[in-house]
Amino acid sequence: MSTSYQVADGIAVITLENPPVNGLGQSTRAGIVDGINKAQADASVQAVVITGSGKVFCGGADIREFGSPAASAAPDLHVTIAAVEQSTKPVVAAIHGVVMGGGLELALGCHYRVAASGTQVALPEVNIGLVPGAGGTQRLPRVLGVEAALEMITTGVSVLSEKLILAPGQKLFSQLVDGDLLAGAKIFAKQIAAARPLPSVRDHKVSAPADPELFTKTRAALAKTRRNLEAPQRCVDCVEASVSLTDLDAGIKFERDVFERLLNSDQARALRHAFFGERAASKIPDVPADTPLRDIKQVAVIGAGTMGGGIAMCFLNAGVPVVMLEMKQEAIDRGLGIIRKNYEAQVSKGKLAQAKYEQRMALLSTTLSYDDIAQADMVIEAVFEDLGVKSQVFAKLDEVMKPGAILASNTSTLDVDKIAEVTKRPSDVVGLHFFSPANVMRLLEVVRSKHTAKDVMATVMAVAKKIKKVAVVSGVCDGFIGNRMFEQYTRQAGFLIEEGATPEQVDKAAEKFGMAMGPFRVGDLAGNDIGWAIRKRRYVEKPNMRYSKVADLICEVGRFGQKAGKGWYDYEVGKREPVPSTEVLAILDKFRQDNGITPREISDEEIVSRLVLSLTNEGAKILEEGIANRASDLDMVYLTGYGFPIYRGGPMLYADMIGLPAVIEKMKAFQQNPHDDAAFWEPAPLLAKLAAEGKNFTGQA
Repeated sequence: MSTSYQVADGIAVITLENPPVNGLGQSTRAGIVDGINKAQADASVQAVVITGSGKVFCGGADIREFGSPAASAAPDLHVTIAAVEQSTKPVVAAIHGVVMGGGLELALGCHYRVAASGTQVALPEVNIGLVPGAGGTQRLPRVLGVEAALEMITTGVSVLSEKLILAPGQKLFSQLVDGDLLAGAKIFAKQIAAARPLPSVRDHKVSAPADPELFTKTRAALAKTRRNLEAPQRCVDCVEASVSLTDLDAGIKFERDVFERLLNSDQARALRHAFFGERAASKIPDVPADTPLRDIKQVAVIGAGTMGGGIAMCFLNAGVPVVMLEMKQEAIDRGLGIIRKNYEAQVSKGKLAQAKYEQRMALLSTTLSYDDIAQADMVIEAVFEDLGVKSQVFAKLDEVMKPGAILASNTSTLDVDKIAEVTKRPSDVVGLHFFSPANVMRLLEVVRSKHTAKDVMATVMAVAKKIKKVAVVSGVCDGFIGNRMFEQYTRQAGFLIEEGATPEQVDKAAEKFGMAMGPFRVGDLAGNDIGWAIRKRRYVEKPNMRYSKVADLICEVGRFGQKAGKGWYDYEVGKREPVPSTEVLAILDKFRQDNGITPREISDEEIVSRLVLSLTNEGAKILEEGIANRASDLDMVYLTGYGFPIYRGGPMLYADMIGLPAVIEKMKAFQQNPHDDAAFWEPAPLLAKLAAEGKNFTGQA
């Protein structure tokens, strides 16, 4: 059993011992029930304390068990909580570190709760597509009030114990304990040992919200902030049931029915996939977890432009000193101005304290000389995306940087092997592809050169965690993972408008599917001239790869996107809302006429299938080539860097949930389209192999 049981001075202590977060797996649940039964049978025991070993009380249910027999194996969490609640001797939950999900539901089943200061309290199930499933939506409103409970349950955010104990009328905590929590909990247990009747959360009534429109307003707000997600709406239903169903058991049954319906839904599967995928991405198969790390106490950033400034902010936010290098003082002044403006905007919105802002800026220094960055532990260049320019920078870094410094390139497409080879220390070189705006976007592609040392990889993955990035490892290839796949996505978008769709229709279909932005809006935001430059290079390097010429035609007339006030759409001065362009439609019509293309009606379903499955097919090739470690890594790139809807799990899980044989059938149909690229739609060998064997990419579907 993943618990221990001890009795001393009339107090039985049940300790959860299931690292790392004392999850409520089957053996832990059995240990709790066994401990309660022992305490009941022992006349010397006056009260029971339940606590957690290590740094946390309990992180909740073991979601690896969800959907498996272990999740419902006796005793399930409901039975476990009932055993605690029905104990004839008082049970005190001694909470510290983290109490989340099923851990909080267990604590709510206890007669009393005491907590250490700084304890994080949450019901985060909504973030994996579920509602709390063991009474959380019914018991929390009884101890915190409907308004506070609804906020916690629908957002899944954690709240500090100090804040909760100050809530008017709260019945969640009996007291906060300073110093030794277990010692304090035992003293408290002694004090209440003889008190009868035993208090129970089930005996508290739920007061109706002060605002009779609370639930209606919350549903409307969630429809905007958690667009297309079902679990937040169902959380509202459950909390509302805590008010309308005065009997706790009826409310718990309502909650459980909702939980069971959501458990095997596509959304819950997708969100669990994202949860595990994010954690798996940090693990590199051939780099041991105990690999010694290099010490990163100071970082240098070369380039004070939008990207360089954003990268600098990532480290300043994490408390890491940064020295920023530029060639001209005007560039430094401009970069500092952008950083200050970004921070001041956060201060004005109440998202950042003035003192924190000043603290972060104090960590930033600037220089015009390479000599001033020589002692930095890691340097990240963010200069113009040109191999010649970057090679010059790395040759200079090789001269000046101290031994052992990590040399990183923020390239989005270039060959990191070649960049490394201009130095005498290629093992110290790595690609760190930040996504713009770097201080906002969560994704960081860590590009592993064939030369990169294992301790460099281990170190940059740890650094990524420190600056709160989701780091995904990519091998070296043109475009790495994200942009290589995205190129196929944009090619399909181009073919679709040649054949009869409009940019607006394609974008709306993609956005209805859940993409944050359609491909043409993305092009206008990023700058259509960037894609134009890449295509010009492709025409030389890959003359057999076909692209829609319409994208070139709109660039030839200066339609570079939002920065030009016109791109695939028109833009009014000072506004970012896209306005359909008659000029673009005229260019499209002329192109079709010149090339003998009769436009046809294209369904939104075809648009989405061609866009998304192009990502899947290219992703399968990336996996087969060993560029990525696992399919979930590709999904994490798209969920955190490209606006793919989290509730669909990413392009690889999405294909799994369709079924790989059905995916191949669709691809074969696309091959018959004379205006598409038939060769591209030949299913990747890995895709064909998995489909033939009845397997899939992720094992999650």
